[in-house]
Amino acid sequence: MGEGEPDPPPVAEKKGTEEEEDDFGYRLFPDRNKKPQSFLVRSLFTFHNKCQLMLRLTLETNPYARLLLEALKQSGCTVFNDRHFSCENCDGCVSGGFDSATSQIVLCQNNIRQQSHMNRVVTHELIHAFDHCRAHVDWFKNVKHLACSEIRAANLSGDCTLMNEIARFKFGLKGHHQTCVRDRAIRSILAVRKVSKETAEKAVDEVFDACFNDLEPFGRIPHSKADARRAYKDFQNRDRYTANL
Repeated sequence: MGEGEPDPPPVAEKKGTEEEEDDFGYRLFPDRNKKPQSFLVRSLFTFHNKCQLMLRLTLETNPYARLLLEALKQSGCTVFNDRHFSCENCDGCVSGGFDSATSQIVLCQNNIRQQSHMNRVVTHELIHAFDHCRAHVDWFKNVKHLACSEIRAANLSGDCTLMNEIARFKFGLKGHHQTCVRDRAIRSILAVRKVSKETAEKAVDEVFDACFNDLEPFGRIPHSKADARRAYKDFQNRDRYTANL
């Protein structure tokens, strides 16, 4: 897809006459197939204005997002607000998505109502963008690749912090963070791929250890903004430490 009128979403290969064709989650983002509205028309909608303002605040102040933006830039994938983010209306069950065909992050303006939610969604999708930049991710045909990125996004974005889990009325002691990451990765796969729950669970389990322990670019699991700020400072100092060796 280009920056103007979007092309139709990728078409899945048919594997049999009885198997339902996979639309790769595009059904959840109906605005992806619509001609972009003019700035004047979009500015009349409160959801769109609020989404843009919250996005700007996240990119300027959130330590998770700032670290990822810097990591993407150093990896040769500079992110531009107007080009790589799009506030759109989505299906009621999703908050955002990463469109690998356009390297664009979709923010669901009708479902993101709070700044803290925007922070998590932007961070989650920037992790997908980072994985897309640094690795040859086969998003459409290799469910293990998708599972790995979903594990990393759930682990590093703050999705599974204690406070977020309490808000979901989910409680646990030892190992609960890993349980949350696994469950959310499986849910994300099922939302965008027409695969069985067993297939999603198998893919997540097969790559879980390696992908859960891949902490780039944070270098640690940022359980709070304080952790993310420390990770950001460490990331900024990496080149300096390397130069002094």
